[in-house]
Amino acid sequence: MLFESYGARAVEGPEAIVALRDSIVAGLEEELAIGRAMTAKPVLRRLPSYWDRYTGGPWRDDLDVETGVRADRLEAIAREITRHPEGFAMHPKVAKGLERRLAMVLGEAPIDWSTAEALAFGSLLLQGTPVRLAGQDSRRGTFNQRHAVWIDRETGREHIPLQQLAQSPAFFEILDTPLSEAASLGFEYGFSRDYPEALVCWEAQFGDFANGAQVIVDQFVVAAEDKWGLLSGLVLLLPHGFEGQGPEHSSARLERYLQLAAEDNIQICQPTTSAQYFHLLRRQALGSWRKPLIILTPKGMLRLPAAGSDRLELTRGRFLSVLPDSAAAGARRVLVCSGRIAHDLRAERTRRAVKDVAIVVLEQIYPFPDKALAAALGELSGAREIVWVQEEPANMGALSFVRPRLQQLVGDRHVTTVHRSASASPATGSTKAHAIEQQRLMDLAWARFD
Repeated sequence: MLFESYGARAVEGPEAIVALRDSIVAGLEEELAIGRAMTAKPVLRRLPSYWDRYTGGPWRDDLDVETGVRADRLEAIAREITRHPEGFAMHPKVAKGLERRLAMVLGEAPIDWSTAEALAFGSLLLQGTPVRLAGQDSRRGTFNQRHAVWIDRETGREHIPLQQLAQSPAFFEILDTPLSEAASLGFEYGFSRDYPEALVCWEAQFGDFANGAQVIVDQFVVAAEDKWGLLSGLVLLLPHGFEGQGPEHSSARLERYLQLAAEDNIQICQPTTSAQYFHLLRRQALGSWRKPLIILTPKGMLRLPAAGSDRLELTRGRFLSVLPDSAAAGARRVLVCSGRIAHDLRAERTRRAVKDVAIVVLEQIYPFPDKALAAALGELSGAREIVWVQEEPANMGALSFVRPRLQQLVGDRHVTTVHRSASASPATGSTKAHAIEQQRLMDLAWARFD
């Protein structure tokens, strides 16, 4: 009908249009016959050769890599990223922070979060690995912690110290992006597809803000490998932590990513020390396994002394999916947790002078580290009480994901949970209410259940 209607108005006349139609239909029928006769699934695409050395599929232990960096190289990086250009009018507070950063790497103080990040970036650049970070206020750091771009107070001239370390073909790019999360994350996802050899990071100002890019996460980040066989090593940095800052500044919605996790499609990690963060970033860049990585990054923990690491921890080893507690070998109870609350629990254990409670920290939640967690709990076989502790409400966080897996690992030992009450909002907007809730969490975690 359409052909005849168009043909009636065409200069060639309806006969020519009908002949064209018949030709097209015949061609389609021929292609259909060829397709029906095929016995093997055709290759829909061929990836460029620069993807040849990268792999997807399920995680295997042999895919892990050593990520330590020699102490002399760390010191060289630190000196370069804290050296002022001649005649550069540095802001006094930034200059003071850079002095502290160098002192940390020289062993005079524990290395904090932002310093470990800068060392990870710098070490990758020296190895020829490109690094790109984009996000809202990422150049300075939302919490005034990064200062990756310096601005001359008198001239407005910019200086990006990490760019001085890039060894060809590496490059370092860091950009502040608008509050349009879907557009920014979508671009960075595409960038990671074109540069599989690069460490490509997108940072939300607060983890909650990633909900503005949920369509990109759902359609591409978590599903592209399953739908199209396309890999990505994109990193999402999502500040997370219940610290009395209100409902829009607390939760990275960990539960959403866990609900989307299947077939080893993504990695979800919540490192609790600066060394762990250092090794995690380097593992993502240096390994051949290309999967999106969601990191729940801290806020208050950025400067928490307990989250700092000795520089030797950066010179050896690799990222650990579980932090065991061998110091409490005779424990009667084990508290299993993830994130900032691990430091709170340790501080409370010290305050209460408790000797028979172990604290095991889950640093990687997905792919779930069954073997590493089983080994950590195996060292504590005398403990009959296993408690999952989280700061998030009962209907959020990792509770529903972790508990059944934890119960399966511990067998006949019952798993109890401690958490905030289920809530429609991630967190209270009252600092006082938050403090009361936090103390109640501690009291429940240390209460005697037997």
